[in-house]
Amino acid sequence: MSVRAAGGVVVDVVPSQVSGERSAVERVVSPPLPLPRGALSEGVVAALRGGGLLPAVGDQDPWGDDLQLALHTLYELHYRGFDGVDPDLEWDSRLLELRGGLERRFLGAVRDELGGAPSLDEVLGELLVEPVDGSGISHHLKGGGEWWQMQEHLAHRSVYHLKEADPHAWVIPRLTGRAKAALVAVEFDEFGGGRPERMHSELYGRLLTGAGLSREYLSYQDSAPAPMLAVVNLMSAFGLRRSLRGALVGHFAAAEITTAPSAKRMAAALERMGAHPDCVEFFTEHVEADAVHEQVVRHDVIGDLLRREPELTQDVVLGVRATELVEGRYGEHVLGAWTRGESSTYRR
Repeated sequence: MSVRAAGGVVVDVVPSQVSGERSAVERVVSPPLPLPRGALSEGVVAALRGGGLLPAVGDQDPWGDDLQLALHTLYELHYRGFDGVDPDLEWDSRLLELRGGLERRFLGAVRDELGGAPSLDEVLGELLVEPVDGSGISHHLKGGGEWWQMQEHLAHRSVYHLKEADPHAWVIPRLTGRAKAALVAVEFDEFGGGRPERMHSELYGRLLTGAGLSREYLSYQDSAPAPMLAVVNLMSAFGLRRSLRGALVGHFAAAEITTAPSAKRMAAALERMGAHPDCVEFFTEHVEADAVHEQVVRHDVIGDLLRREPELTQDVVLGVRATELVEGRYGEHVLGAWTRGESSTYRR
């Protein structure tokens, strides 16, 4: 049975297979294609609409808006796709070839910027130490940030958090033994422990509503700056390549280890601003969950993976360091704009 809910959203009312209770289920609607930001993304969008020649990668800035949006658009074919776009284009050979070229340029830039080859113990040790005089978006928002800045940051992060944990799920069939079981245990928490209303993506949707923002999937893709797109593109690049399974595990570890302290600051910032409880809940959930996840990921996921495949050690290191790199670039972009009294959103 279908009913029309507030706001004109069509939902189906279905009985729960567990309890028998009837609950409203919002239908999945694919987002619209993004607005292009240059020749690369324009060519990709045109191809998905059914026409035009695909562009050459050329010497485009690997960190720039055009390349990052083109890559984001191609990756989204593997998630929810786009309204009016043929789902089979997910495996179109021409699009895959273009995506491969964009990936090589992006990941090459990541490796070039990182340089060096520190040990795994070094990089994990650095993650576990919270600097006394730390800086970053969560520090800024907790210490004296304004509500418009909080809304802007929450809107940017929605590009990832409305599909939270999905990119990491790509690695599950690529692991074995304890590493697989432990990662699935952590993902089980991320997906709500079997309760759809507790999925972290759903909690973020409620956060957005509580903050007066749209909770529609990719509602803010056209305003998300390139550094935010790069944060999500990195996850997808690691997740969609079996050869980079170690890097995705490293990314997963970096996210789980660093989230709890940051989430604690974000919860404090939201409470200081008098935000809706749903906004605070998303972050308090992460403070509690990720403190446990950190131990599981370090010892059971990374530990078991490298006992079985020690040759992946430097890939795990790459995943940790690359995560810190793209998150750092995002933070610098946002705080730089705010320091100048400007919005950090993409502007045409």
